[in-house]
Amino acid sequence: MPLLSSFKNVFETDLISYLTPRRQLVGLDIGSSAIKLVQVKESKGRYFLQKFGYKPLEPEVIVDGTVMDEGRVVSAIRELFDETKVKNKQVAISISGHAVIVKKISLPPMPDEELEGQVKLAAEQYIPFDINEVNIDFHVLPATASEDNQGEMSIILVAAKKDKINELTELVKGAGLVPMVMDVDAFAVENMHAINYPMTQEETTALVNIGASVMNVNIIRGGSSLFTRDIPLGGNRYTEAIQREMGMSYEEAEESKKKLSGDSSSGAMASVINNVNGEVASEVARTVDYFKTSAANAELDRVLVCGGVAKTRGLIQLLGDRMQISVEVADPFGEVDVTGCDVDPDMLAECGSSAAVGVGLALRAVGDR
Repeated sequence: MPLLSSFKNVFETDLISYLTPRRQLVGLDIGSSAIKLVQVKESKGRYFLQKFGYKPLEPEVIVDGTVMDEGRVVSAIRELFDETKVKNKQVAISISGHAVIVKKISLPPMPDEELEGQVKLAAEQYIPFDINEVNIDFHVLPATASEDNQGEMSIILVAAKKDKINELTELVKGAGLVPMVMDVDAFAVENMHAINYPMTQEETTALVNIGASVMNVNIIRGGSSLFTRDIPLGGNRYTEAIQREMGMSYEEAEESKKKLSGDSSSGAMASVINNVNGEVASEVARTVDYFKTSAANAELDRVLVCGGVAKTRGLIQLLGDRMQISVEVADPFGEVDVTGCDVDPDMLAECGSSAAVGVGLALRAVGDR
């Protein structure tokens, strides 16, 4: 399985995870524009969707990843659990954006008992925050996934600001839930990818998750993350551009973005959308170009796009034309059996690409480290 950061010692509930039977957690993706809930069941290596819920949020409730109205978020989470009739209160949540840093570092080989201390010492060189203000976790990459570092170990280092972690956990607790695992959005998407898109050791794929305010790019090869970047660009950029260029209110712009209605302004609207598509494509291409300068055998085989923006008209084609490789919308439920659940098929089809993080979180279980 790919790296799934749980930020050791974040939750006091971690201590009970070893005393309870292994149990799947509910994936709860708290995004800037909506909250997504996913519950799956694993049986004999297969995954079955049990519950899926989607609750839109007003634009002023969470702004650029910062919670502005805790009460409304808590209420939305409660309503989502009530509507989906989910009884399991143990959840996995995630973090992304400016509050989390992911770096690939190299260290000399050393015994496991020394590694944690050395990683924390090394972290002070790479983390642009006060080391006392973050929680740190790490994962040693398999030797086969590492580049030639003269025998050194390649390590994925993750640091997240404690105040952001506390903000998210208090929201979840306020809704009557028990937070068990904190993950990173990019790695949750990687977990989703692992069960839906088997890949060879030589394949290199860019996973691009575009939410309302943040775009995560995670480049993986052979089941291991090679490079990640969070970019402050997402669906809100489309809405803001439409609002500015078309003289609409934010609400009208948001609705127009979703519909791209065929009225007299459709030509101008399409132009605005295409311009923002160009911004997104440029950031993805720039990220991949940077990766190529820092890694051996860095050619991509495929780009998979997920998140609410993935189905924006013209985006996938523009990305493919720009990067000259296969680009497609990811299907988080591609290898998940959805036939036995009571989820509305139309809602699943409409919101499915937004469920990538939620599916990845739902694959976590009590006892994961």
